[in-house]
Amino acid sequence: MVIKEPKIYVEPPGPRAREIIEKHKRYVATTTHDPKNIPLVIERGEGVWLQDVDGNVYLDFSSSISVSNLGYPIHPEVKSIVIEMLNVLTHAAGTDFFNPYQVALAEKLTRISPGAFNKKVFLCNSGTEAIEAAIKLLRHSTGRKYFIAFIGAFHGRTMGSLSLTASKPIQRRSYMPMIGGVIHVPYPNPYRNPWHIDGYEYPDELINMVIEYIDYWIFQHLASADEVAGIFFEPIQGEGGYVVPPRGFFGELYKLAKKYNIMLVDDEVQMALGRTGKMFAIEHFNVAPDIIAMAKALGGGVIPIGATIFRAELDFAPGAHSNTFGGHALASMVALRTVEVVEKLLPHVALLEKVFKEKLFELKNRYSVVGDVRGLGLAWGIEFVKDRKSKEHDEKTRNRVLYEALKRGLVLLGCGKSSIRIAPPIIISEDEAMKGLEILEQAIKEVTPHSLT
Repeated sequence: MVIKEPKIYVEPPGPRAREIIEKHKRYVATTTHDPKNIPLVIERGEGVWLQDVDGNVYLDFSSSISVSNLGYPIHPEVKSIVIEMLNVLTHAAGTDFFNPYQVALAEKLTRISPGAFNKKVFLCNSGTEAIEAAIKLLRHSTGRKYFIAFIGAFHGRTMGSLSLTASKPIQRRSYMPMIGGVIHVPYPNPYRNPWHIDGYEYPDELINMVIEYIDYWIFQHLASADEVAGIFFEPIQGEGGYVVPPRGFFGELYKLAKKYNIMLVDDEVQMALGRTGKMFAIEHFNVAPDIIAMAKALGGGVIPIGATIFRAELDFAPGAHSNTFGGHALASMVALRTVEVVEKLLPHVALLEKVFKEKLFELKNRYSVVGDVRGLGLAWGIEFVKDRKSKEHDEKTRNRVLYEALKRGLVLLGCGKSSIRIAPPIIISEDEAMKGLEILEQAIKEVTPHSLT
């Protein structure tokens, strides 16, 4: 079946979708579904297209939260290795027995990740587990007690990673106490920050304020720098709103960290593997972190897998950390093949960045409800506001845009307090990208009929 455009036969949710949503509510744990604004019940996928249980066909601008970067249901090159491994080996207790498959993946990840130093890799099942491994690595190897993370960050939902997360209060509510020793500081959000600095106009001023906040207000008043094990960050904050910091920020953060022998932990769970046009988003900022956590797209949209890449000298003592499914043979080979496919797609993502940047900034110039547009590659955020001067969040308009887009055949996801993330599969064509961007504008225009131009 060749799909060229969205087809909506019945306004979502259709009758079958409503039935399944009701059964879901009865039998499946409550998580983050939004049946009011995104009542999508997916039955199948093909390339960058999704079909729901009522036959509606949608263009996907979500990649299932940057997991299905290579499209649906499975990229042909990844499918071939799945079939091959099903006839060879799947699971064989990779943390108790050795196998060549996890070694091949680990070697590849150490070679393609930033940093000209010896590295090792811990393999696991998810992004939150990759972050938990980073926490334990630092506590185990440095003996230091504290961590620094950023307001707006999302690092996972298990108790260690949740202690670093500071994206939405609901994510932490009812789970206190968190693990001790986590200090949150402002992220250099150019659009909205505690100092009300226009970070687009004055990036150095914003960078200096954040670095000063850590170096003076934290290290000299709250926790001595020699007690801080690591600084956790996302190169682009994902769940927090697809926020891109000023280009010079991570260079200054690196200098600060090295001054005090503090490790930098780069959470690439949502942004690695081509999402920004680089294999790792931190490559845009010319910094080599000490630890990198990744997951989501690493499994090719097929199988859960996470990885923590770290300086070899930080390694665990025997028995200090392990898991059941780490080094899973099938997952390792899927991840290796996924990396190889992504390497060939990076130039394509860089070319499409221009398409999205031009069109999305046109929307900002045309519609007053669009307060900010930011992004790299195929990772873009649109923030909706009630008033551009006050920058008051407009969650209601954001939610209406999500639903109006869905009604027209475009799948989007929210992020932050009032933003929409745009993260299509990186295999998307320019024609498909333009079609989705046209639908997005139709949805915004429906919600805000009066434009600035």
